[in-house]
Amino acid sequence: MNTSKTALVTGGSSGIGRYVALMLAEKGYQVAVVASHSLSKAQNVVDDIQKASGKAKAYTANVGDLHSVNDLISAVIEDFQRLDVLINAAGIFLPTPAGDMPEDIVHQMIDVNLHGVINTINAVVPHMQKSGGGKIVNFSSVAGLTGTPSFSVYSATKAAVIMFTKSLAIELAPHNINVNAIAPGNTKTPMNEDLRTKEEYKPVLKSMSDLTPSNQTFSNARDIAAGVLFLVSDEASPMYGSVLVMDEGVSAGMKL
Repeated sequence: MNTSKTALVTGGSSGIGRYVALMLAEKGYQVAVVASHSLSKAQNVVDDIQKASGKAKAYTANVGDLHSVNDLISAVIEDFQRLDVLINAAGIFLPTPAGDMPEDIVHQMIDVNLHGVINTINAVVPHMQKSGGGKIVNFSSVAGLTGTPSFSVYSATKAAVIMFTKSLAIELAPHNINVNAIAPGNTKTPMNEDLRTKEEYKPVLKSMSDLTPSNQTFSNARDIAAGVLFLVSDEASPMYGSVLVMDEGVSAGMKL
């Protein structure tokens, strides 16, 4: 059990991030659950953790804003005295078709998906160095490995996360800090419930299914979270700058 260790999960109030927070708590971590705006959503996850006798606290932060992130990290360190694991699961997925890329949408995705990762790592690393090491897992996506029509900006942010991860992994390895990334494919979360269930999206769903080599178009969010737990485990200690791809085979090649 890791009762003395603390993990921070951005995007921890829903989707994959929620499962990551719950499963880290199951492993004995103290968990800082971070939502973008709704403290009550983060508190719901904390309540579930505490019902299972775990220790957690809810926070909110705009990860794209450096001052907000610095305040967040200061609060977490004050509350838990240390920070051993950082999971950058916060992200947004919005269309940016060529010729119709609203500037606010472009900046929003860059701020959350890329600046959010940069800001949290920049704030956390000094604390990890001081305590002798740590584990960082950044969320990329299969869209950071393969082109995604009409979502080019999202793909660009997720590809940037991969190279940021690899570069930092080399820099921080001598400090006993493992930096790795996980690249999920389509994953069953509340965000895509309409796509999975509504009649009007059936043609899109069929297209997605046709491109998926496995028989599961949408991965289970808990399975993706289990991949994150592996990356923060002692068994993954030799991994620096790795990208764990969990996409049902979508990026492996052409499905004929």
